[in-house]
Amino acid sequence: MAHIPEFDLDEVIYFLNPFIENQAEGSKERRAFGLAQIALLFIRDHVKREEFEKFYKACFDTSFTVEVSHEFATQEEADQWLASGKASHTERVKIAGKGFMAVEVSGKWYFMFAPLPEELATDEWKDDSEDEE
Repeated sequence: MAHIPEFDLDEVIYFLNPFIENQAEGSKERRAFGLAQIALLFIRDHVKREEFEKFYKACFDTSFTVEVSHEFATQEEADQWLASGKASHTERVKIAGKGFMAVEVSGKWYFMFAPLPEELATDEWKDDSEDEE
């Protein structure tokens, strides 16, 4: 997702309408777009716009640091730790040199891929779209 330096929250809320309307009534996609729109309305209506803009900018700031609580050489080691019940929701770990986040969803634990800042600085993650023009 590309960073948009200046955006109008009301415009983004309105922009979701055709995506919502083009989905089948009752579909997961329609509910997801609708939920996104409601979340943006909540931010706007509860005077959280400045906090949201700060959070939004922080999502694209690669100068931040991330605390990694554990490093595992293999996926198997990480899975054993996750199954032990010692993980905390959103806890960041490194598995075989890659960043992940432990997340609990509906009572089950998973590892979500979450690249670390040093990973994002590698050629694998750099945006080369400028070179294609």
